[in-house]
Amino acid sequence: MTLFDLLVLLLIAGIAGALGQAVVGYSRGGCFVSIAVGFIGALIGMWLARAFALPELFVINVGGTPFPIVWSIIGGALFVAVLALISGKR
Repeated sequence: MTLFDLLVLLLIAGIAGALGQAVVGYSRGGCFVSIAVGFIGALIGMWLARAFALPELFVINVGGTPFPIVWSIIGGALFVAVLALISGKR
């Protein structure tokens, strides 16, 4: 994976994480938090998809690394919802 591929992957994860936060309506951080939520959401989303035998809906291959967009947004929204429940309202 090249540096450009890594930057594109971080950009996609940041957008997916920001969309996951927007779905829940809870945001605690900026760009780096959105990137982390995007990657954690991809892990949670793909775990759920495999557990329930669901298909990968929209996957982007960046430098040979697949990144599930839809499952990243869904997993990110679930992750942020759990964080919002644990931490409470600001």
